[in-house]
Amino acid sequence: MKLSVVIVNYNVRYFLELCLKSVAAAVTSIDAEIIIVDNNSSDESCKMVKQLFPNIRLIENKENVGFSKANNQGVAIAKGAYVCVLNPDTVVAEDSFTQLLDFSDSKNKIGIVSCKLIDGAGKFLPESKRNVPTRMVAIKKLIGLSKDYYVSNVKVNEIGKASVFVGAFMLLKRNLYEEVGGFDERYFMYGEDIDLSYSVLNTGYDNYYYGQTTVIHYKGESTLKDEVYAKRFYGAMQLFYKKYFKSNLLFDIAVGLGVRIIPIFKSVLREDKLEERPELTLETAELSFKEIIQLFEKQECYCNIHIKNTNFTIGSKSSKSRGEVVFVS
Repeated sequence: MKLSVVIVNYNVRYFLELCLKSVAAAVTSIDAEIIIVDNNSSDESCKMVKQLFPNIRLIENKENVGFSKANNQGVAIAKGAYVCVLNPDTVVAEDSFTQLLDFSDSKNKIGIVSCKLIDGAGKFLPESKRNVPTRMVAIKKLIGLSKDYYVSNVKVNEIGKASVFVGAFMLLKRNLYEEVGGFDERYFMYGEDIDLSYSVLNTGYDNYYYGQTTVIHYKGESTLKDEVYAKRFYGAMQLFYKKYFKSNLLFDIAVGLGVRIIPIFKSVLREDKLEERPELTLETAELSFKEIIQLFEKQECYCNIHIKNTNFTIGSKSSKSRGEVVFVS
């Protein structure tokens, strides 16, 4: 088998259905399997999978074990030569996997490959390609100076080496995933994707950003908008530094102050206003997923997606929230 797509789900039943429709269309010409690991959802996600996608392999956890452990569960039963870790609130193009697999097969010592991610309003998500977050880079990120946090020498639509990718989309060989031990399960939320990316680099492989295929990711990278997020994010960063770098008391003090002070400062800043655009509903019965994604990228309107034979649409106007499910008659 060539590919195993592993999706960890938690209470995003309608986003998951859209995601699975796009993935199913993208693997029609590939010897592939789809594995869902559900972290004890209460929204009938599992019922939907069983009814609409009976051939998908489904693991139903009795508790929320976190992103890292759940992905490791999925990869443990995977049969593909490659695995793709994919978020349930994504939409892939019909040729996304074939492009990335062909590219991966053409490279020696290939590590993780990721692609261009856009949010539900069609805007490029800079976390698609990130640098290793050194302590100074992390502090700059904390205070809102994110330039060094992201890769700038590889253009949005180009192909090139990048160090770190977001866990929404990561494709790599299954034996490499196993070689580095998969996701470190000490990370419950945030940081596990940075850790895996860095582990692969340290093993001597090259990670690549492939900007010639685009995936919608409705939930963009969380912003440092409150103390809860700041504590979680920098708690994960402290674990990362403890694992790979020497202890630094000054950094620990700076982070401790930052997670308390910066969210208060950010709360008084003016929120970005949404652009005024018309809204358009795109029908999967009339357009391919690739055509839908291309319309998103034009950013001429806010696009809502309606899946054939369903009673809902999915849309978003910002990467700061997952988006909205609207039920239609």
